[in-house]
Amino acid sequence: MIFLIDASVYVFRAYHSMLPDMRDADGNSTHAVFGFARFLGDLIERVRPAYMAVAFDQRSRNSYRRGLYPAYKANREPPPAALTQQFERCRELCRHLGLAEFVYPEYEADDIIGTLARLMRAAGERAAFITRDKDLAQLMRDGDMLWDFGARGQFGYHDIERHFGVAPERFADYLALAGDESDNIPGVPGVGHRTAASLMKAFASLDELYDDLERVARLKIRGAGTLGTRLAEHRDSVYLAQRLTRISCDLPLGVAAEGLRRRTPDLPALSQLYDRLGFGPFLRAQGARLAQLPAAYA
Repeated sequence: MIFLIDASVYVFRAYHSMLPDMRDADGNSTHAVFGFARFLGDLIERVRPAYMAVAFDQRSRNSYRRGLYPAYKANREPPPAALTQQFERCRELCRHLGLAEFVYPEYEADDIIGTLARLMRAAGERAAFITRDKDLAQLMRDGDMLWDFGARGQFGYHDIERHFGVAPERFADYLALAGDESDNIPGVPGVGHRTAASLMKAFASLDELYDDLERVARLKIRGAGTLGTRLAEHRDSVYLAQRLTRISCDLPLGVAAEGLRRRTPDLPALSQLYDRLGFGPFLRAQGARLAQLPAAYA
């Protein structure tokens, strides 16, 4: 099994949950790096992965999805300046911990994770998606796991439909119908998550739905009589939303399965990084333990 980490979720969590009183010699904040380092160390100690990779987001005005839809995520404030620099230190931290880390400016961490999951699935490995982002549910296959480490329980493949009302394979289409407020993606007016889930239970895909809109009126869904008309009116926007919500799994990352193995931490490099960031003995001791840790998930 490979553990695929949606880094931004946990860097932001550390930034907002820890006291911002940790600083390097130049007065720059370092508390998000400390919290992220502790999260990574705790996760590695708990699961002892043979394979692990960390995916980072990097905002770009020329991103694939912004090119399709300029309003994509336009509702989000840019990260604070005090956090931007810490993201770079988090990437450096990953390298010293022996973890493969990736960023792809035109695409998102989700797309990196999807590409790596596909690569490892071809090598016979299951995937554990470490995130709090529901969008990654669409990547789930039997034997995989969705896990917000340190906060929520684990979801297996069959748990996704029980929890969200829609199977993983139909998740991107479901989001295209209902919209995704967090990403500023509008859905079909009047179609909420419950209606979208009901449609995705009745139809295998958006294509099947739009090939047989007349059947919608016969479904036991509130407002079914006019729903088909609304779906037809917003067909183009729904298919655009599908392109936005669907995770790309074919990025040219230039890595093979063997390059995703967890390596032994570089303790001298870690120590130098912690010196620069003003960290004390806690993370150094944890790093020493990680260096002695055998893999449990082979």
